[in-house]
Amino acid sequence: MSASLNRLVDEMLANAFSACGLPTETARATRSTLPELADLQCNGAMPLAKSLKRNPRELAAEVAEKLKDQPAFKEVSVAGPGFLNLRLSDEFLSECAAAQAASPDLGIVQLPADTVVLDYGGPNVAKPLHVGHLRALVIGESLRRINAAQGLNTVSDIHLGDWGLQMGQLISEIRLRWPELGPGETPDLTMDDLQRLYPEAAAACKADPARMELARAATAALQAGDPDATAIWQKLRDISLTAQRLDIDLLDTHFDLFLGESDVQPLIPGMIADMRAKGVAVESDGALIVDVATPGDNKPMPPLLLQKKDGAALYATTDLATIVARVRDQDPKRIVYVVDQRQELHFRQVFKAAERGDLAPGVELIHAGFGTVNGADGKPYKTRDGGVALLKDLIGEAIEKAGERLVNDDLTLDRIELAKLVGVAALKFADLSSYRISGYIYDADRMVSFEGKTGPYVQYACVRIGSILANAEAKGYQAGALQVTAPAERALVLECARLPEVVASAGRNNAPNEVADYVFSVAQAFSRFYTDCPVLAADTEAERASRLALCGLARAVLAKGLWLLGIAVPERM
Repeated sequence: MSASLNRLVDEMLANAFSACGLPTETARATRSTLPELADLQCNGAMPLAKSLKRNPRELAAEVAEKLKDQPAFKEVSVAGPGFLNLRLSDEFLSECAAAQAASPDLGIVQLPADTVVLDYGGPNVAKPLHVGHLRALVIGESLRRINAAQGLNTVSDIHLGDWGLQMGQLISEIRLRWPELGPGETPDLTMDDLQRLYPEAAAACKADPARMELARAATAALQAGDPDATAIWQKLRDISLTAQRLDIDLLDTHFDLFLGESDVQPLIPGMIADMRAKGVAVESDGALIVDVATPGDNKPMPPLLLQKKDGAALYATTDLATIVARVRDQDPKRIVYVVDQRQELHFRQVFKAAERGDLAPGVELIHAGFGTVNGADGKPYKTRDGGVALLKDLIGEAIEKAGERLVNDDLTLDRIELAKLVGVAALKFADLSSYRISGYIYDADRMVSFEGKTGPYVQYACVRIGSILANAEAKGYQAGALQVTAPAERALVLECARLPEVVASAGRNNAPNEVADYVFSVAQAFSRFYTDCPVLAADTEAERASRLALCGLARAVLAKGLWLLGIAVPERM
């Protein structure tokens, strides 16, 4: 038995519908809204009854008769206007649970190995990561894992903001402050230095036209390949990435590519020439634009500005060139941009311009937008003095709060590592448990709680199961054949069986919150099982062996779900 429980039930429903001469599109089972009456329900007869002009209850009764002979069902009944209630047999549940436990993928459906490029992170050179980068990194990493778990070839790219006028402002500022440096030489700078230098340079350029001209000249020199400007730019890039990677590594976020805007600059002239030749890019008041509005737009769609009057490129230009590079280098089926929802219009314009220019034929372009991390006032989160909160400070606070929950005295080295695992899990789970487009309230004390819908609660459930299995091994007890009988056992098996459908749905919807909701439900189902069904103190050896096997399945499902969220499981808590 390789198919998941839900897929097997859906196949039996489809066969029954077909045997009754009915279309099979609606032959799908869902969790019962009344679990005391049924495990699953099928509402497929009702939409068919309307189109066929028949009584829905009669249709459901015909299908029920076809299903009653199936050994997979303990009871099949019709309720209300035409609901099919399905109670699964103990034997079928036991077989499905054993098959899922034996599956290396825990039943997760493997898709064709198409390439999916995921663009997330998007930090700027010379700026530390801040609260705004948290969601991009956490959501992007989870989506990477969700896609990879389904057999897709994932390519993650951080897409650095490492080009443009801001680089000219910094390069010129360094030349002004350190005139004694020779060509290609750079001062010994830190990320803190850059964090101070950039706003000062930007403010000076804004206040003084002559200073701005120096910045523009430095930008032009960099873009022309000037060795001195390039050496300073490379130094700034290296300093920034070194500092940013500390936060990225703490969040256990993986990138295959650390490319930036600079990497696609050589492609821009050819891309623009091609779009002009196709009549897609046209002149308007000396600038180049792409008309991306279509009659079916439900929102106003202004033209995309491809090139300014002075020939300068913009973010949209770079994003289009990046699409060209990704299509050339990765041959993706899909490109997913995990970027703030406030950039929705930008991506709508870019995607339509790419379509008009035929830059990515056959490639699906998706903006997986997200809302903001908010403070207690419901507004975007800031520090107490009103400044932008740094990501390292948020991570540090979560780790500190987790350490306070773990022990009352000084942390040992092991507990420091444990506090990191729990604190980062708390931060990630709080972010991922809300639908990405919605904002959420950042509350460090609540997120590190071991009670309620939190990362530490789910981590602890996984650790507790591991402890049970370790104690059983120490006593010489072994897992055996799964024999599902008790209500709490049934509920836990049914919850574990949902993993393939949850992963598939989260992948389709780019919605890690579906996985977060799911692992919390599994943790709750295990808690009820452990309360109602003694494991090590079971009445018989066969019962104990069965429940140990069920513990092993629950732990594997929880660990897999947490991995999909980018959350590590400690050995102990």
